[in-house]
Amino acid sequence: MSFEEKRRRLILSLKEEGYILSEKVEKAMLSVPRELFVPKEYRDLAYTDRPLPIGHGQTISAPSIVAYMTELLKVDIGHKVLEVGTGSGYQAAILAEIVAPKDVPKEKWGHVYTVERIPQLAEYAKENLRKTGYLDRVTIIIGDGTEGFKDEAPYDRIIVTAAAPKVPEPLIRQLKPGGIMIIPVGSMWEQSLIIVEKSSDGKVTIKKDIEVLFVPLVGKYGWKEGS
Repeated sequence: MSFEEKRRRLILSLKEEGYILSEKVEKAMLSVPRELFVPKEYRDLAYTDRPLPIGHGQTISAPSIVAYMTELLKVDIGHKVLEVGTGSGYQAAILAEIVAPKDVPKEKWGHVYTVERIPQLAEYAKENLRKTGYLDRVTIIIGDGTEGFKDEAPYDRIIVTAAAPKVPEPLIRQLKPGGIMIIPVGSMWEQSLIIVEKSSDGKVTIKKDIEVLFVPLVGKYGWKEGS
């Protein structure tokens, strides 16, 4: 079976299970070749609904959690998005497909800024995004994602793909009024997805969603290296 057929079958399954709710998320996940964002030795597993190792102690999230978090984010054409934790670049590509689809004029495009603390992974993601055609819509920054990326703040949406002990204050500050942030928060082994919304007058509300398990978010406002 071809990767394309495996992808279609997985997306259909994710729709049936309620992870994919919108046409834009479905279209994005059908468009992005996940097999090109995993190491070669795991490509045959690219369309199983599970996280996979990408090196340096990190993983690419299961397709179901990528779909679920993208739906919660309510991202749309023209949005400026900050992603914390680039990994292999897969989530950034999904977001780029939504904020800057190739079938709309470039002046209406949004952009994805993604921060990765591990230089080798940042380079891996850059190569993956280059060969799949997303580097014109995604900018990779090497740095401490818990501090956000002030140069392009504020952001319409922020998504964090590693678990923090609490929501980093710099990320709250860099979220636009009317913005939404999705972040896993908790201990190393017990976490919940947190939905952070900032109202038009700047009031912040925080809601707890499903239980999840992510690698730790390391940085000044996250876990310390080696903890």
